[in-house]
Amino acid sequence: MSTPLASSPPGPSPAAVNGPVIRCAGVHKAYRTGGRDVLALRGVDLELTGPGFFGIMGASGSGKSTLLHLLGALDKPDQGQVFVSGKALHDLSERALTTFRGRELGIVFQQFNLIPTLTAQENVELPGVLQREDAAWLRSRSKELLSSLGMAERASHRPDALSGGEQQRVAIARSLLFAPRVLLADEPTGNLDSASSDKLWRLLKNLAAENEMTVVMVTHEPAAAVHCERIYVLRDGKVEGSIDTEGLDAAGVAASYQQLVSAA
Repeated sequence: MSTPLASSPPGPSPAAVNGPVIRCAGVHKAYRTGGRDVLALRGVDLELTGPGFFGIMGASGSGKSTLLHLLGALDKPDQGQVFVSGKALHDLSERALTTFRGRELGIVFQQFNLIPTLTAQENVELPGVLQREDAAWLRSRSKELLSSLGMAERASHRPDALSGGEQQRVAIARSLLFAPRVLLADEPTGNLDSASSDKLWRLLKNLAAENEMTVVMVTHEPAAAVHCERIYVLRDGKVEGSIDTEGLDAAGVAASYQQLVSAA
């Protein structure tokens, strides 16, 4: 299954990226919870040259979702630098972060976040409607994406008429509307059954391979992580190391993960 990403809206295309697609240097992030500061990230250093399918793996509370939020321009670090697609996100204004997030990133969450009163096609088009893109281009692009994801016959259905796996495919199509170079997925199969989850992991891997994208997935599941070419392991807010998945099955990934976190 090939998912076309080359179709861009009218206007200038993003500039080419020289160097790593994603780079974090000395990233710290704390949150105020229950009257005390909780350190979520404690000096994260990470570099992804891309393209490819990469995983960020860690236990609950390891900081993996916080890191993805920083990469997704949803938050800013308290200290350190975050670069995505050549942009210094730590230096951008809130308005610039919103623009970057809307046009140059694709983000897929565990919750599908579809508008229940809109059809699948209208949900895919929504980011472009909000940015006042050309209506004819939006119709063409949304149909193209839904067809490539096997959802052409479901385009006129509302979310409540779709299965969980189908809803997640609509969410992925929406995230690809502006042909981003980077796609971030935060526990994207948390609400799916095992069969739908496996199909989605393979889909994300194919998206990276066929379209030269950098896809980064946060997960705690070895069965998910094994589809990534490299996994970066977080423990207590730091990157403890990485796992090359070549030749490994899910059990092998789990064993390598335990070895890393136990040695820390």
